[in-house]
Amino acid sequence: MAFSPDPRSKDLGREATLLLTFDSDVKGIYDSFFPAVCWLTTFGQTGSYRMHATYTSQLAFSRPQVRNGNIVDAETCVEINDSEKTILTQKNRIFQFSNPVKGVPGYLEARNDTGFIQDIALGFPRDLMPRPIFYFKEVEDASNITVEFAPILRAYITSDYKETAILQGAVDAPAIWEQNLAALSESTTWNLERDPTTGHYKITQADQGMSNSSTQLTVVGGLCFSFLPGFVLSLFGVPNSMIQIPLLASCSHFIASFISHGLYY
Repeated sequence: MAFSPDPRSKDLGREATLLLTFDSDVKGIYDSFFPAVCWLTTFGQTGSYRMHATYTSQLAFSRPQVRNGNIVDAETCVEINDSEKTILTQKNRIFQFSNPVKGVPGYLEARNDTGFIQDIALGFPRDLMPRPIFYFKEVEDASNITVEFAPILRAYITSDYKETAILQGAVDAPAIWEQNLAALSESTTWNLERDPTTGHYKITQADQGMSNSSTQLTVVGGLCFSFLPGFVLSLFGVPNSMIQIPLLASCSHFIASFISHGLYY
């Protein structure tokens, strides 16, 4: 994630913290699993700001370390692809995920075979620890986590959370934007805007290019995941209707770019 000046942006008019998370309304959320704050950044009252949020189709299961409701580290992790499964074991107090092997098509699976209840997280790989997407609390021994994930990303303006915080319930603020990342073209740009007369924020698309070329959208049930060849996201526009899509293999990366500016009359 990076911040850089953008000559097109103007003063936002008020400091605002933008939170991005995958908390779409699916069965089991805040019960069997919990979304985490994926990206969080503060845009200043004046000046130009840009936020980059990047993710790839590669995912990772981890045994997270949680402190005060935030995922702060991972004791062990393993990168995993669509249709693969892994097993978490413990030997001499050392935890380890097995090398992923072929699993159920369209799903990611992790099994707890440690002999004890464990917490498991799913996220995007990065240097120090995976960037958490979902947190699975108290997974029983000899039981599985089976995930099918649709990249429905939501944006909120709130300063009540920290990055990597586990969301125990719905964000205490209205979503100002919702986007199925699979519906984006390879390059889109979005702006964060604030109306000075109402104080309301919105995210609007700075350029066109919304496309679902060569993408077949299929409504499915449950928790879903989908990856496509690569995206550059930037913010503009009203919330899209939520579409859940089956997981697609052979994917590249996604880059989100959020540019702030105010509205003046």
